[in-house]
Amino acid sequence: MTDFIPTPNEVAGKVVLVTGAASGIGKAIAELLQSRGAKVIAEDIDPKVNALERPGLVPFVADITVDGSAEQAVALAVEKFGKLDVLVNNAGRILYKPLVEMTREDWEWQMQTNVTGAFLHSREAMKEMMKNKSGAIVNIASYASYFAFPGIAAYTASKGALAQLTRTQALEAIEHGIRVNAIGVGDVVTNLLNHFMEDGPGFLQEHGKSAPIGRAAAPEEIAEIVSFLASERASFIVGSVVMADGGMSVPVG
Repeated sequence: MTDFIPTPNEVAGKVVLVTGAASGIGKAIAELLQSRGAKVIAEDIDPKVNALERPGLVPFVADITVDGSAEQAVALAVEKFGKLDVLVNNAGRILYKPLVEMTREDWEWQMQTNVTGAFLHSREAMKEMMKNKSGAIVNIASYASYFAFPGIAAYTASKGALAQLTRTQALEAIEHGIRVNAIGVGDVVTNLLNHFMEDGPGFLQEHGKSAPIGRAAAPEEIAEIVSFLASERASFIVGSVVMADGGMSVPVG
């Protein structure tokens, strides 16, 4: 992992809602932003998110796909900290199954978290941000938004939908002073794959070696990009999918 020049004040005073914050990228985002002076609501279906509790970081256990959860999360941010400045739609899951073996329930399991949960939270966050004519939304997409991989059709479709949601939402939001962008992440060493393989982080670590950079990312590297996109330093970036995939998406001639 590269050493970064710290920018401790870029999100100070902002109120941030992060979904999927119990582990991996979401945990890294919540902890980094809180360390830089942001007030954070850390939402996750996993009660382990409660372990993150500290001054300025409030855990919230909820299923982002259930009606009412987004409203409750946004209301909690306002109740605890008086406003909402930033939403990070990080919660995601991956299904590994050939298309012909996939059930409708499989498909909807994938789409509910990766797309519907992001839609519901974006809608409610925008309503609150519009009151102050400012805000930023960062969606955690993937290089799988653009590239096909056998066995994960539902995942690639969901991340493609999230990238397109980002662009369209950005055009609707910017007139209200709200910037919407996404990050197209590559292989990041997390437990995302653990539900269908024994050592998900190990697989991602090894697979990352195929990227031009020669390695997978640490969750903290993605958190750094979120911090930038959430800050005024990124004030002219609107509707972009910032690729953070170690060069995997670079066309080879």
